Amino acid sequence: MSEQPIITHVSDTSPLTRATSSRSVTETVNGSHRFVIQGYSLAKGMGVGKHIASDTFTVGGHQWAIYFYPDGKNPEDNSTYVSLFIALASEGTDVRALFELTLVDQSGKEKHKVHSHFDRSLESGPYTLKYRGSMWGYKRFFRRALLENSDYLKDDCLKINCTVGVVRSTIDIASLQPIQVPGSDMGSHFGMLLENMEGTDVVFSVAGEKFHAHKLVLTARSPVFRTELFDELMGDKQEIVVTDMEPRVFKAMLHFIYRDSLVDEEIEDTSSSSIPSVTDTLTAKLLAAADRYELTRLRRVCESHLCKDISVNSVSRTLALADRYHATELKAVCLRFAAENLAAVMQSDGFEYLKENCPSLQSELLKTVAGCEDDCSSGGGKSRSVWAQLSDGGDTNGRRVRHRT
Repeated sequence: MSEQPIITHVSDTSPLTRATSSRSVTETVNGSHRFVIQGYSLAKGMGVGKHIASDTFTVGGHQWAIYFYPDGKNPEDNSTYVSLFIALASEGTDVRALFELTLVDQSGKEKHKVHSHFDRSLESGPYTLKYRGSMWGYKRFFRRALLENSDYLKDDCLKINCTVGVVRSTIDIASLQPIQVPGSDMGSHFGMLLENMEGTDVVFSVAGEKFHAHKLVLTARSPVFRTELFDELMGDKQEIVVTDMEPRVFKAMLHFIYRDSLVDEEIEDTSSSSIPSVTDTLTAKLLAAADRYELTRLRRVCESHLCKDISVNSVSRTLALADRYHATELKAVCLRFAAENLAAVMQSDGFEYLKENCPSLQSELLKTVAGCEDDCSSGGGKSRSVWAQLSDGGDTNGRRVRHRT
């Protein structure tokens, strides 16, 4: 008699074995579109089966459009009803989606006419659109005679809201605990090189104060330094004299070159009462340094700080500063602000400075004023002409009368 083999089931409890799992998640990607039909009465009579289409809009990777039939879609209804549909306007096969069509009550009573798949049980699931041009909606959305005497029609205008929820299924796979990556510390490392003066190979003399630096770092950050430091005429010169710049400005610029940031204490508030002019601030002088050494990012940082403190009294000098140091975005903001607050700006001391020192900027300001006038005349939302400000004197004491960037 032969022996039967003994089979033993052993559970592998090795720490190297890891259980895996997955989860199927079905949800909707939602998006909405408002369709305004202005001139409803003129659309009537276009014919049964003919529609007005909204612009296409994208939800869930597919394009959609709203179709409104002022004379109805069904010939047998004899234009008794208006029809409303949402259509798949891009290529697609078996696109499953939820829909909501809302005719807006314009009386303010919030009694909207809503047909919706959302927030209710679906006996047969989401609606499936088979191909491009497939539609969901209502041939008899609203009796036309009732619509024309309702609060849904106001000033010959209808407003329709549409929400589409495209059904998507994804597999969520359980993963290992993610490893957090700390923020970049490159700036702090380069900053330590500057502070410790390790391996420095060039010295700058600024008003008698010495600053040690690294040629490679400077040339990597500034094309001007690249030209100066490797110019054959300099030879092996180890000390460079910098004129027309204060030591504190050069120090702040070096800090930015190495760390790509400015410490808060280095940027002064231009609104401080102890500062007579925006041109005397460290920010303004850093803007000049950025322009001198072609430090584009530093220039933008300075523009951003100066922009925050534009006022009626400071805008003229800030404009002159921006023009001088090629701060194009700051200049555009200043021109727009000055044009929109022209009367008040013209009465400020800064405007006298602008007239005396930067006459060419006055013509640019006039062009901007003309642009503001065009915006006003085309319904840009301003209720008063820019030039009309000259008749009432504006506000010479206010800080930010109109500041639109």
